Amino acid sequence: MKDLEMARIAGGTVMLHDGRRERRWQVSLEPFEIGVYPLTQEQLGELLGEPAPHPRRPASDMSWLRAARVCNAASEWEGLDPAYTFDGEEVTWHVDSDGYRLPTEAEWEFACRAGSTGAHYGPLDQVAWTAADGGTAPHDVGGKLPNLNGLFDTLGNVWEWCWDLLDPARYGDYRVFRGGGFADDAWSVRASTRRGGAPRMHHDDVGVRLARGGFDAVDAAQGWSAAADRERAMGDDPRPAGWTPRR
Repeated sequence: MKDLEMARIAGGTVMLHDGRRERRWQVSLEPFEIGVYPLTQEQLGELLGEPAPHPRRPASDMSWLRAARVCNAASEWEGLDPAYTFDGEEVTWHVDSDGYRLPTEAEWEFACRAGSTGAHYGPLDQVAWTAADGGTAPHDVGGKLPNLNGLFDTLGNVWEWCWDLLDPARYGDYRVFRGGGFADDAWSVRASTRRGGAPRMHHDDVGVRLARGGFDAVDAAQGWSAAADRERAMGDDPRPAGWTPRR
């Protein structure tokens, strides 16, 4: 398989924000690795034996479930322990695995920001493909400037799936995707913007950027924990007027 170029991200802290819950919190991160580029059609094609009509474009139209399975396929290709096991559509992350996986939301934002504190890590027209460029499909990766971590296309081009649940009290099993896409206006293409979709959902502007890094923990790592997911699903925090939880 064509090399998966990975960048080593040093540990640090990132501030996350949940607008509905009116909450901000700081996450401490251990070092991890993340893809220099989103996974490309060429790489996906080699992993799964599929055609790649546009080899350097991001692999998109990909559901969260498929993205998790692709992570396992990449691990198996390189002889690494798969990060995930599947029981139907229930996915378990083995946090101590050294295999490829989806980044947590905290990892994604920390890697995207690369030390910046604003909405973007550079002038948006220079770092991100957005609706302002007039494209009708994802663009080849690496066509805009990288951030200070050496990562390309974290903003714009295609949204990227993360491991985390979006808002389980309101949206059930919806998972987060981040970064904005080629058809999005500037207000959506920000380091802090959160969107999400059902695990089987797929669109032509949603892809994946692989991560790696195992941790000495169970059901918790890098800003995510199964316990916090259960707490969030209870829906006991402030809610907009007229809104009712799914449960």
